[in-house]
Amino acid sequence: MAMDISRRYVIIGNGVAGTTCAQMLRKNDPTCVIHLITNEPYPLYNRVSLPRFLQGVLTEEKVMIRNREWHEQQQIELLTETLVNRIDAEERVVFTDKGHQLRYDALLVATGGWANKLRVPGAERVKHIYNFVTLDDTKEIIARALESKTAVASGGSFIAYEMAEGFNVRNLHVTWLIRGPRWLRYNLDEEGGALVDGIARKHNVDILYGEEIKEVVPANGVPSYVVTSSGKQIQADVIGIGLGLTLNTSVLAGTGVETRGGIIVNEFLETNVPGIFAAGDVAEFYDPTLGRHHTMGTWDNAASHGRVAAANMAGGHTPYVDVPTYTSPLFNTTIAFIGSPEANNEELTSISRTTIDDKGNPAYRKFFFKDDRVVGAIFIGGTKGRKTTGKLVKAGTVYATAEEKEALFTIE
Repeated sequence: MAMDISRRYVIIGNGVAGTTCAQMLRKNDPTCVIHLITNEPYPLYNRVSLPRFLQGVLTEEKVMIRNREWHEQQQIELLTETLVNRIDAEERVVFTDKGHQLRYDALLVATGGWANKLRVPGAERVKHIYNFVTLDDTKEIIARALESKTAVASGGSFIAYEMAEGFNVRNLHVTWLIRGPRWLRYNLDEEGGALVDGIARKHNVDILYGEEIKEVVPANGVPSYVVTSSGKQIQADVIGIGLGLTLNTSVLAGTGVETRGGIIVNEFLETNVPGIFAAGDVAEFYDPTLGRHHTMGTWDNAASHGRVAAANMAGGHTPYVDVPTYTSPLFNTTIAFIGSPEANNEELTSISRTTIDDKGNPAYRKFFFKDDRVVGAIFIGGTKGRKTTGKLVKAGTVYATAEEKEALFTIE
């Protein structure tokens, strides 16, 4: 009697990291068994497109990337609305709340994180206080925005900015509360922060710095107004919260897998427990550019992780050496992150400059260096030089003098 020698893979999380991994595993092995688990009801959708869906620029159909038919054609078993109860790392079995017992030769954890909730007096059991992470979040925000006139967005993150812009495009009066001295205070300097401030105010968004929500005052179970840390009262029919993520590492409880903020993996995206890998936002991976471990919540990074994890889960030995990038619309301009632009990293130095582009709009550039090697950059406005900068980061190009560093502002 012939033995079944097909390799078995289980992937927890069907975001771009998990789905890319499943696709690559199938491409490289037509006979393997793949189980792809998600707690959501949807196949893969484009989380990067959710802000434009919120604004009404894209339809829900355009946000979707995969459908169930694609999974069937690829022979990838998609288990939706399913939670993992337990992982037996010794026997290599995943147990779900639907009664599945899924054996694996290699397991990928690509679980991302849970959005941090607003926990202040008055926020409990009040409708229309939203995080902005999932497709369902976005649908609910749109429905409320269509019946609202005022909105408060709170936080200094990309999520908070995207909600502030989305509310603004939906013609709500928006007040944006930022606890720090500027948006993205750990990445932008005062010059970059001032540029973003000017762009937002030009679009009639009110920004208050050094402020956060200290209390929500409801009326009939919905927000009426918020009270800020300085005591200001701001009317809000809808509230958007961008207060960061708590990475979902709890699925690995009892497995012996080492975690800190995220799941610690080596340069091959494998954990300290053989056969268990991690990818995407939840992976605390080794970054050869900085020479240390960290997490990164970008789409490109997660997709690259998925490809590398697939190769190594199948027995390969491919290190992760990519340069992650992230580009987002910023009202009437764009912002791009390349590599690791960490202003709060004491090992890094930086230079920045604001100029006027060919269309007469401000263009901001900031370059980051470690031991005179360019390791990251931020571009606001304009597109020239982004791809070249990515290549320079990947090559570890050294800029020993001030003149050489200054020359980066002219690259195309």
